[in-house]
Amino acid sequence: MSRISLLKSATAAVAFVAFTGAATLPGFAADYSKDNPLKVALVLHGTLGDKSFFDSAAAGMKLAEVKLPVTVKIIEAGYQKDRWQPALADAADSDYDVIIAGTFEMTGFVSEMAKDYSDKKFIVFDDAPDYSTGCCANVLGIQYLTSTAGYLAGYASAKLSTTGTLGEILGMEFKTVTDFAVGFDQGAKAAKPDIKILKAVANTFSDPAKGKELALAQMGQGADVIFPIAGGTGIGALQAVRDAKKLAVGVDSDQATIFAPTDAAQADVIFTSVEKKVGQSLYTALEQTIDGKAPYGTALLLGLKDGAVGISKNAYYEKLVPADVRAEVDAIEKKIVDGEIAVDTSMK
Repeated sequence: MSRISLLKSATAAVAFVAFTGAATLPGFAADYSKDNPLKVALVLHGTLGDKSFFDSAAAGMKLAEVKLPVTVKIIEAGYQKDRWQPALADAADSDYDVIIAGTFEMTGFVSEMAKDYSDKKFIVFDDAPDYSTGCCANVLGIQYLTSTAGYLAGYASAKLSTTGTLGEILGMEFKTVTDFAVGFDQGAKAAKPDIKILKAVANTFSDPAKGKELALAQMGQGADVIFPIAGGTGIGALQAVRDAKKLAVGVDSDQATIFAPTDAAQADVIFTSVEKKVGQSLYTALEQTIDGKAPYGTALLLGLKDGAVGISKNAYYEKLVPADVRAEVDAIEKKIVDGEIAVDTSMK
């Protein structure tokens, strides 16, 4: 989700059903104000500028600073793994009230620190600790059923393909990545049972050249729609699609809108994105932390019906996707939300 669209949705920020009514950690409610703000650190095991995952988290923090009594420090730990734990430890040692980190690569560090810093609150997004170990009464896990939105993008991609071949590029193979692909594949096959889906794994989220190489190879085999689920690596794949004037599905954020101000040609080929609304979910978690209602000590699994994922329906979507296909996608979306279509997932 772009920062612009996040700000537009601020007044209607999703109060996820899974958040409300859950047990909260005793003593976490406090009287926060602009003069006594909640102090938050977002520790990224990478850098800003990926135009997807990390940027979405940062957009949620910017929104929180505008709308809530919070102050936020974004700490970019970079892509060297030996820097991640020290960066998280430095944040825990400081006077932050809430420390946020994302993905399975940081969960182990959070789980260890949560025991030593019981007076702190931790949020892990896109993963959750093993609560059965008793480690994490002060940790909130937020996970996403991206398959439910991936289904919609896969359906539309198959309908738009003229070659009958689609391409997927995964940064790595673990469930929070493969869940996008599981739904995408299912939706594509629902639209065209004989669709061909080429798959590649880059084994990195920070190598645009690798992403470009893989996308070129897939397009050389006939793929005319490419779906990179690969963070910074995916940027290179999108560039290859742009240069070849094919079509792409963005990931994590509304990537067409993000690219539009600086690279109109790139935006023009991204007909939709599968949005993992990290920023919006983090905003809601902080809002409910302030209200004393956030369910620390539990993991949430949020999907299409919770408003935590979706596809971008912007001007590019309306321009590139025929009206009849858009209507079909809308009808399918309703059926998924209503439980009439069961979407496969890697997350359970």
